[in-house]
Amino acid sequence: MRQINTPTIAVARQTLRNTMTRVGWPASPIFDAQLALCELLVNAWRHTETPAPLVEIISEGDVLRVSVTDESPVLPSAPPLSLLAESGRGLQLVAALTHGWGVDPHERAKSVWFELRKGAV
Repeated sequence: MRQINTPTIAVARQTLRNTMTRVGWPASPIFDAQLALCELLVNAWRHTETPAPLVEIISEGDVLRVSVTDESPVLPSAPPLSLLAESGRGLQLVAALTHGWGVDPHERAKSVWFELRKGAV
C-alpha cells in the first residue's frame, strides 16, 4: 500500500505508475489508471477545496484499488450531460476507464475510489 498526501498531480501519477510497473501491469491500464486518478484529484480540488487530498494505492494480487480522500462529506453526483457543457464528465470518464468505482463516506470526509483488475484488461 502506498499513501500520498500531496497537492501535485505529477507526484501522484508517478507514484501510481511506479507501483503498477513494479507489480507487472502493462502500459495501457497504467495510462487509464493515471487519467482516472487525475480526474479524482481535480474533483477533490474543484468541488471540495481540499488542498492536499490523500491518495491511497493498494495492489493485492490482480486487483489495483486507488482512492482519493477529501475533506468534504458531500457525496459526488453526476450532473445531467449537455453537449455544450465544459465540465461534468469526470466520473463518467472514471467509470469508462476502470472496472468499478464508488464512494466510502466518512464522518467529515469521503473517499472516492476506483479498481482495475489485471485479468480483465
